[in-house]
Amino acid sequence: MFDFEEFDRWFRSARLTLESAKRDLEAGDYCWACFKAHQAAEKALKAILWGLGIPRAGHMLNKLLNILRSIGIEVPIEVEHACNLLNKYYIPTRYPDAWSEGIPEEYFTREDAENAIKSAELVLSWVDSVWRRLLRRD
Repeated sequence: MFDFEEFDRWFRSARLTLESAKRDLEAGDYCWACFKAHQAAEKALKAILWGLGIPRAGHMLNKLLNILRSIGIEVPIEVEHACNLLNKYYIPTRYPDAWSEGIPEEYFTREDAENAIKSAELVLSWVDSVWRRLLRRD
């Protein structure tokens, strides 16, 4: 039933992406830290879906959460809030045309990046705990 290799592949990538976000934070590349925090959470959520044999495309974290809900996985409100925050970092962190003027690098702060990383850490921790619980039930 479980695809351990795919879960591990996606979750390892999520962890490495989060580590890269932390390096961007320290380098002052705040927009990239925010974007990579989103990507880390996305990869972690997709890790469960791949691990369960129901891979999905898409970048909206809350839609991925809804798929997990639809198969009976309870999503804590703090995970949902973390995903709501991270969703805001998918496009405007990368594209100048997301802003009326300037570039993304001018809009994001250290605090934004720190909050994004904390949110991604919460999502990854939750995914890890859900996966472990699922394994115990099988």
